[in-house]
Amino acid sequence: MEKQIVFSGVQPSGNLTLGNYIGAIKNWIKLQDEYDCNFSVVNLHAITVPQVPANLRKNTLEVLAIYLAAGLDPEKSDIFIQSHVPEHLELSWILNSISYMGQLGRMTQYKEKSQKSEENLNAALFTYPVLMAADILIYGTDLVPVGEDQKQHLELARDLADRFNNKYSETFVVPEPLIQKEGARIMSLQDPTKKMSKSDENENGYILILDDRDTIIRKVKRAVTDSIGIVQYTDEQPGVKNLLNIYSVLTDRPVEEIVKDYEGKGYGDFKGDLAIVIADYLEPVRDRYEEIIKDKEYLESVYKTGAENARKKARKMLSKVQRKVGFIPMI
Repeated sequence: MEKQIVFSGVQPSGNLTLGNYIGAIKNWIKLQDEYDCNFSVVNLHAITVPQVPANLRKNTLEVLAIYLAAGLDPEKSDIFIQSHVPEHLELSWILNSISYMGQLGRMTQYKEKSQKSEENLNAALFTYPVLMAADILIYGTDLVPVGEDQKQHLELARDLADRFNNKYSETFVVPEPLIQKEGARIMSLQDPTKKMSKSDENENGYILILDDRDTIIRKVKRAVTDSIGIVQYTDEQPGVKNLLNIYSVLTDRPVEEIVKDYEGKGYGDFKGDLAIVIADYLEPVRDRYEEIIKDKEYLESVYKTGAENARKKARKMLSKVQRKVGFIPMI
């Protein structure tokens, strides 16, 4: 029985956070044995906002090294850089022809980014959800690991798959979301109503995967809680709830069990222990990263082999799509 196909990726727009790790990469590692996995560093999406070219190249390799340091295995999964598989872009252009302006204009991330700055209101920012759909559909993807905030983009991919299938006959798999129930959405340590993000103006709001031990401990101790003073899992205490989610995911312990540990204790003890948990958890990842990032030959071999494998799969789907829309195949 063939394994179901999974696709996912992260933008190389700066160092990845603990939120990226818990919400995406940690979950990917578990999927490798059960599914046919394709994991990409999606650098084409990164240029929808201004980038310094040298930094983009550096960040792309750093994200790839973090993937590997965290446990993604190139022997089990195809790990590649998005721009090395041009078939994504070719399919994206074809899918643009069946994408509706109104639907793209309603995309939450587009609306948010366009309100922040009209100076960089470029066409790529408007159409990148179509490229995201192409990323997914070109591999015949069955399942896409997504957070709750990304479901809208997957819905577009599903709509485009259905639309193309109805117009040209059955071609694409209509992908389903693979939503992680626990810890899928890690919030800012300074504003627990917002998702943890490396673009946060307050550096104490996020923990980077590559932060050193002292920095991690300092940031956790400064994390926002409340004046209630009791460690409990409730929506009325979003700061404490967020910290408990992190604690639970990294220790594989139920939240209820952790809460019991801190009966009669204050936030100081709780945050102090959590800081150690996070620092201990990320230390081997950081150490392994330092080894991998220096080994340029190994990194090149991973992304070259990954792209070669990905292109073989992508070409099959693209050839099928091109024939159906009426293109003459290149001999």
